[in-house]
Amino acid sequence: MKLYDNDFAPSPRRVRMFIAEKDLDARGVVITRIPVDIATNETGGAAFREVNPLGEVPVLELDDGIRIRESLAICRYLEALYPEPCLFGATPLERARIDAMTLELMFRVYVPTTHAFRHLHKFWQGRVTQIADYGASAREQVLEEWRRIDALLAERPFIAGDAFSMADIVAFTTLEFGKPSGIRLQPEQLHLGRWHAAIAARPSAKA
Repeated sequence: MKLYDNDFAPSPRRVRMFIAEKDLDARGVVITRIPVDIATNETGGAAFREVNPLGEVPVLELDDGIRIRESLAICRYLEALYPEPCLFGATPLERARIDAMTLELMFRVYVPTTHAFRHLHKFWQGRVTQIADYGASAREQVLEEWRRIDALLAERPFIAGDAFSMADIVAFTTLEFGKPSGIRLQPEQLHLGRWHAAIAARPSAKA
């Protein structure tokens, strides 16, 4: 298999963390990384548009040439092939809880984090029309969500419950991605800080 990847974008990082948690390399599963340069707009070029017409990474290309896009879909596919360790839940209730938290994070935290980055960071100057007020509003929305999640983590060790899951991968990569936009852990967020340190200490965090 091939993974069309980028070192800095959060969506490919989710997949790399997932692969690392599954320890697929040690199990003899070969997934070759194909670097794609977002900064030079390689994703917008004709060659990459043949891989993904949406011009986005990651994309997982199977040995028969079939391609799967979207990080969550890629991870679900790999989970079905290699179910242990289970990262999407082993029971219907676990799967529902993990899915609920993952979707909350994607829509309520990750998406507005991307809006803050797009409208506030110098990387996008001249690439898109930036609206600073909109970016600042998105950043405040995200900071409020992290305050809410800090309170949730007072009651449980991981984002979706007692065990590490895909929800933790989404949360960790999103929080890390927020740093260039001024979205960071706050000193009073002790539960979120404890959780972040625990995830950062996992080998997969360096994937």
